[in-house]
Amino acid sequence: MSAVSGKNDGAAKVTCMAWAPNSARFAVCTVDRVVLLYDEQGERRDKFSTKPADPKYGKKSYTVKALAFSPDSTKIAIAQTDDIIYVYKIGEEWGDKKVISNKFVQTSAPTCLIWPADHAIVFGLAEGKVRIANTKTNKSSTVYATDSYVVSLTSNVSAKGIMSGHADGTVVRYFFDDEGSGESQGKIFTHPCPPYALAWGANSIIAGGCDKKIVAYGKEGHVLQTFDYSRDRSEKEFTVAATGPSGQSVVLGSYDRLRVFNWSPRRGTWDEASPKEIPNLYTITALAWKKDGSRLCAGTLCGGVEQFDCCLRRSIYKNKFEMTYVGLSQVIVKNLSTGTRVVLKSHYGYEIDEVKILGKDRFLVGHTSNTLLLGDLISNKLSEVAWQGSGGNEKFFFENETVCMIFNAGELTLVEYGNNEVLGSVRTEFMNPHLISVRLNERKQRGVEDNKKLAYLIDIKTIAIVDLAAGYNLGTVNHDSKVDWLEMNETGRKLLFRDKKLRLHLYDIESQEKTTVLSFCSYVQWVPGSDVVVAQNRNSLCVWYNIDSSERVTMFPLRGDIFDLERSNGKTEVIVTEGVNTVSYTLDEGLIEFGTAIDDGDYYRATAFLETLEMCAETEAMWKTLSKLSLEARQLHIAERCFAALGDVSKARFLNETNKIADNVGKEFGGDGTEHYQVKARLAMLEKNYKLAEMYFMEQNAIDDVMEMYQELHMWDDCIAVAEAKGHPELDNLRRSYYAWLMETNQNERAGEVKEGECDYMGAINLYLKAGLPAKAARLAIGRGELAANTDVINRIASALIKGEFYERAGDLFERIRNNQRALDCYRKGNAFRKAVELARVAFPADVVKLEEAWGDYLVQQKQMDAAINHYIESGCSEKAIEAAIGARQWKKAVHILELQEQQGAGKYYQRIAQHYASIQEYEVAERLFVKGDQIKAAIDMYTQAGHWEEAHKLAVKCMTPEEVSGLYVSRAKELEKEGKYKEAERLFATVDQPDQAITMYKKNKMYDDMIRLVARHHTDLLQETHVHLAKELEAESRLQEAEYHYLEGQEWKGAVNMYRGHDMWEESYRVAKNHGGAAAQKQVAYLWAKSLGGEAAVKLLNKFGMLDTGIECAIDNCSFDFAFELARNSLKQKLPEVHLKYAMFLEDEGKYAEAEAEFVRAGKPKEAVLMYVHQQDWVGAQRVAEGHDPDSVADVLVGQAKHCFEQRDFQKAEAFLLRAQRPELAIKYYKDAEMWSDAMRICKEYLPSKLSILQEEYEKEASKKGPRGVEGVLEQAREWEQTGEYARAVECYLRVKDTSNVALLEKCWMKAAELAIKFLGQDRSVDVIQVVGPRLIQLKKYSAAAELYLNLDLIKEAVDAFIEGEEWNKAKRVAKELDPRLEDYVDQCYKEHLKNQGKVDSLVGVDVMAALDMYAERGQWEKCIDTASKQNYKILHKYVALYSTHLIKEGDPERVLNLYIQHGVPANPQNFNIYKRMFLGLLSQTERDNAESYRMWADLRDVMLALCENMTKSSEANSPAHEEFEQMLLVTHYYASRSAARGLDQLSAIAAKLSISLLRHTELIPADKAFYEAGLAAKAVGLENMAFIFLNRFLDLADGIDEGNLDALDHSDFQDTDIPFEVPLPAKLHVSVEKREEIRDWVLTVSMDQRVEQVLPRDERDTYEASLLAANTGIRSLPCVITGYPVLRNKIEFKRPGMAANKDDWNKFLMATKTTHSTECQDVLKFLNHWCGGLPTAGYSFH
Repeated sequence: MSAVSGKNDGAAKVTCMAWAPNSARFAVCTVDRVVLLYDEQGERRDKFSTKPADPKYGKKSYTVKALAFSPDSTKIAIAQTDDIIYVYKIGEEWGDKKVISNKFVQTSAPTCLIWPADHAIVFGLAEGKVRIANTKTNKSSTVYATDSYVVSLTSNVSAKGIMSGHADGTVVRYFFDDEGSGESQGKIFTHPCPPYALAWGANSIIAGGCDKKIVAYGKEGHVLQTFDYSRDRSEKEFTVAATGPSGQSVVLGSYDRLRVFNWSPRRGTWDEASPKEIPNLYTITALAWKKDGSRLCAGTLCGGVEQFDCCLRRSIYKNKFEMTYVGLSQVIVKNLSTGTRVVLKSHYGYEIDEVKILGKDRFLVGHTSNTLLLGDLISNKLSEVAWQGSGGNEKFFFENETVCMIFNAGELTLVEYGNNEVLGSVRTEFMNPHLISVRLNERKQRGVEDNKKLAYLIDIKTIAIVDLAAGYNLGTVNHDSKVDWLEMNETGRKLLFRDKKLRLHLYDIESQEKTTVLSFCSYVQWVPGSDVVVAQNRNSLCVWYNIDSSERVTMFPLRGDIFDLERSNGKTEVIVTEGVNTVSYTLDEGLIEFGTAIDDGDYYRATAFLETLEMCAETEAMWKTLSKLSLEARQLHIAERCFAALGDVSKARFLNETNKIADNVGKEFGGDGTEHYQVKARLAMLEKNYKLAEMYFMEQNAIDDVMEMYQELHMWDDCIAVAEAKGHPELDNLRRSYYAWLMETNQNERAGEVKEGECDYMGAINLYLKAGLPAKAARLAIGRGELAANTDVINRIASALIKGEFYERAGDLFERIRNNQRALDCYRKGNAFRKAVELARVAFPADVVKLEEAWGDYLVQQKQMDAAINHYIESGCSEKAIEAAIGARQWKKAVHILELQEQQGAGKYYQRIAQHYASIQEYEVAERLFVKGDQIKAAIDMYTQAGHWEEAHKLAVKCMTPEEVSGLYVSRAKELEKEGKYKEAERLFATVDQPDQAITMYKKNKMYDDMIRLVARHHTDLLQETHVHLAKELEAESRLQEAEYHYLEGQEWKGAVNMYRGHDMWEESYRVAKNHGGAAAQKQVAYLWAKSLGGEAAVKLLNKFGMLDTGIECAIDNCSFDFAFELARNSLKQKLPEVHLKYAMFLEDEGKYAEAEAEFVRAGKPKEAVLMYVHQQDWVGAQRVAEGHDPDSVADVLVGQAKHCFEQRDFQKAEAFLLRAQRPELAIKYYKDAEMWSDAMRICKEYLPSKLSILQEEYEKEASKKGPRGVEGVLEQAREWEQTGEYARAVECYLRVKDTSNVALLEKCWMKAAELAIKFLGQDRSVDVIQVVGPRLIQLKKYSAAAELYLNLDLIKEAVDAFIEGEEWNKAKRVAKELDPRLEDYVDQCYKEHLKNQGKVDSLVGVDVMAALDMYAERGQWEKCIDTASKQNYKILHKYVALYSTHLIKEGDPERVLNLYIQHGVPANPQNFNIYKRMFLGLLSQTERDNAESYRMWADLRDVMLALCENMTKSSEANSPAHEEFEQMLLVTHYYASRSAARGLDQLSAIAAKLSISLLRHTELIPADKAFYEAGLAAKAVGLENMAFIFLNRFLDLADGIDEGNLDALDHSDFQDTDIPFEVPLPAKLHVSVEKREEIRDWVLTVSMDQRVEQVLPRDERDTYEASLLAANTGIRSLPCVITGYPVLRNKIEFKRPGMAANKDDWNKFLMATKTTHSTECQDVLKFLNHWCGGLPTAGYSFH
């Protein structure tokens, strides 16, 4: 809290104040009508005076009632009581001139005012009208009128609605725009008093006034909550209210207090925070909440303005941003460096969990439970989109400045900044921003309003392009290689993408064409603001100025790699890194400009630009693009110019003629000539769309034009078709002309088709044969029966076919005329074996086998081995079949055929097939085939070559002896060794268990790695030794690297280091030491290497390793000081002093002190030399060096000498030395240590007089430590001071005596001190001394002595305290009574406290009964407490009964609470209501109480509730919500008691069941699971299985909900149109055991499986559930029966008390049961009903 404006002593109230919407200004108007303007920090920056409506009445003729800022924060509206509203223009800067821009004169005084919209000021008048003033038109009008003074005015959060409060309590609502909420307008409720404090939150309306109550109303005016403070004496009326900007918080001001309410969305209610109490603030007259929610200002009656920080919490993010949580749903993010602020707010009122700033500190991300908040700090665009929490697994990408890309669980979501809807969402696994391209309205295009497109990867080879605005797929690009980069151009029409093979492709999204534009592409980018592409291909820079002509590319040689692309200030540069340099290549901005002109549709500008260029490949491509676009845009003159520039004369001439037609039409008829049908038709012809041209002509019935067009184009078919369709007279001539033209142009085939169409088949065949198309002639002949019968025609066609080698077609022809032999011959020649075989099977069966073989041979010739196999099998040529199978690599088929053959001659095939299986490593099959082909040796060789020695060995063992095998393997191994196949040889040695031979082989061939491997495997113990042995051998052979390896493997790295040192190979030596010897070895080798080099070389070396310091230290450590000096002088001169110092220390250790002295001096450490001589006690030397080189050390030398003299007890000399050294304090110290206090005092007095008193104190302490001897010294001194008249010092000495072993002495000394002080020292000093002595005497338990001293100086209170301390209560009382009666109460209070502390409660009762009761309560002695309290008045008794009850409830014992209230009565105190509720709920939650035995408890609870309700009726709580609630509780307890009574009688079981069912409508009080369980069991017991099934099913659902922790999943369909509540509290635990729950579950399952019940509740004559009081159709509520709780419909028995009734049948049944059984419980129920219902209906039955 901080004060913005100071308070006055008198009333000077702040009449109104307001914050500007931009939060930069704060305006306050005081009672003197001056408007003060403050900045955000609360510093006053400006002020101006208001003006009266008429100056003649003077400046004090009015007061300001309200003020408000305009939405743009540049104006202030001020409402004045002289019937006027002024609008002041205050400007945007501090100190701008204040000008009245509008004034609105009214018929009565404005009372309140708000400014919700741009030009609309809303204000209320004293006459009851609410009006609106328009600052634009300078006119005001009435919104609505009432008859009552407007006391308050507020708007909703969006400022689209207003609400006014009136003096008669009426509250009226009006909407400018209800934003689709459907809320009503007009009067919505009437508050009990004038609602001066009125606030409109996001979910509710709050009103307060002079009745000290705050009421929260729902959106339609029903009461949600009431906060009653009328009993709080400190509370005054509520004067003003303010709503937080989010609408989630409301503050109301009263006297010295602010009350804060926060909306709880989960519970749908207001929660009251702890009130803000500010003493001496007085009445709060105005409140203003800053628009960002961070500050609340309160103006007071005395003119003060207090500013409150409304921050829930504040944090600093990355030391760059300050996060201020001003509400659960609002955060202010402030940039600490720039001071700019952004208000992040949840529009739905959700709580913001956390806010992060990502993307180079530019973008905001915030989470709520159901939404995601995003924002751009630079553009201040904020979005809130629906978002289901995913555990914070989202990944955000901010590469695009207009849209945020969010990846979550394989889904990409796009959110446009500033838009509260998700732009789009797609499934993709590829979250690299280079694999996603989003374009949002980046360049304006003709005819395109909303251009939003996305390209992304569906999979690594498939790109999808989506229109985000329209929400459909634009295309899919399937590629043959992985895509690693993609991007659309800014218009979203072209897509560039690159694959893993570095090929760059262009995809046109409209035409869906893909083109490869570049290979080996290492960089690609679109030039910003254009469709120009820049790419790099190896050492070339490639630029496409016109991407539509991708083959037109401009290339420049490069010597580096493209790094970036920059476009600014009319210049586009490609940045290239060439080594360490950066070079820029400037692109042709003119060519880029052409593309921009094309995009803008300015073709004249594009033409003018192209005119300036020389013709080249790029220019030609641009002319082509312009020609295409200008044709599309019907700009034909530009198109003509383009074709002329391109040299396309025919198109240029055609367009020239077209333009003439268009121009003539335009001149003749006016308008756009390009819309003429001839122009449109000619353009269609130009695009080769002749059908469209025909349509344009035909629309105008220009048939001749169409026919002329088709004849010019030689499109005779279309021309004839038009003539036929229109019945043109020239049709026959056309046909003749067409045929003649065909013959002239030798188009015999087309002519034949014409003849065929005219059914002249012979003519057609002749023409086909003439055209060399015998196959076509054959097709026609075969199709026509009459031609097939003509042998001559068939023979002519067949001859032509054979001549043209169309044998198969000739065969078909011969077969048609039944000439089978010639047909077969033709089929054979034409290799049409299928048809040949089919024919042979019918006509020549003997030839089938030969044909099959020939077919197989043909297929082999065609390399179709697979197909040939079956034909050879059909022809019985097995060997050919096997050859074909082998050729086709059908090995299994070959084996199958082979196994069906005889063994003879099959061996060669077995070997070939076996070799194949060996080659594919199917050795088992190969072995089987080798064995079948008697080739076992080949099988062994196969296994040997494959390295399968075990299998080879198995085969060999089968047919050889072990010696033969071993001999074979060893000899074979040696052969392999000679061939250099050592691995194979090794395997053979291993197979016959001869590893040593293999080791010898490897050693002999110097293959040491393999040798080591075998030694490791077979002789592990010799491995290290072998390594070292090999290393030495290799070293001898100068194979040093290999030697090093073996030294290291043999764990002998020092050998490797020494080897390299021996060969002067220091680098290698250093490397080995570094890698294997650790840091110490590394340093040592480096040092030795450097030492071997010496001089500059050594320095360079050590510098290289960064070990110069270390090298010098090594030299020092090894005492090589010469080398250390050499290194330091050459490189590290700053190190020289250190070397000198170390050398000096070395010399000192050697005893060479003179040389050491010289070195210390050279090292700049003369003090060390001094200390060396001091250590040696060579004082002369020390003095000499100190005086010569370190004058500061002279004193140290003197001190050293002094110390030595003290040790020798030569005090005089020592003192002289120390005084010379100017160290008197040391002299004092040494004298003190020697206990020579007198000398110490002397020195101190002479040289350090200021420390004399401290020294004296020390001396006295020392004296006191020495016990009596020391005390005697102090006493002696005290007496001396006393005798010399130094009483003050004497007193101090006496007070210093603290010998606790002699109490009498202490008392005597202290009393003496007090006596001297009283006698000789002044009053003030005497009091000080007595204040010291008194407590000391009390400590010694000399209470009377202390009291007497106090009384001597009239310290009455202290004297009384001394007597109290000594528990001398009578003396204390007497002194108080005689000397200061005011202290009597104090003594009594202390006495009470004493009794309390001593636990003498019984004594305390006689003194202070309330304190005694409190003590009983604290100790838990409740019986005594209640017993004692009962002897006091009723109020005291019930205070302690309430305390005891609270204790019992916490202990979980509500029954004892019930007994207490039965015993002592139930007062209607509001503070006890919570106890009664908790007692009631506690008893209801108890289990196993649904029986007859529990009747007494329920009856007691019922009687207590009845007594409470009757007491409330007589109190001020009558008819309050609490009273109604307890009446409900009384009804519930009556039902419970009646049910227990009915449980005891079998004939009343139906009534007990009905009571259990009726209790279901009270499940907001009764634990729901318990209620449904008991109702279900009761229904089941009386055979109501349908109800039992539904209730127990509900019980199981509730039990599951309790386990899960919420009841959201409950299905309420069974209880629609009943009065059983849906929304019930979630019970904390299940009230039924798990075993019973499972029994119920089993029963429900069994019943549902049997399907013997209907899941419908029974209905009565109202067509409503029989136990529901509320009729579903009519809404009429029936009275509940006092016996069963069921609705009373007919046969009603009414009682004297209104609203009490019973069903006649149930009443009679209950009465009869009571009479027949004489049940005391039922009699008690009737007795209760008699009392409760004001008497029973008949006197036919009496009870006692």
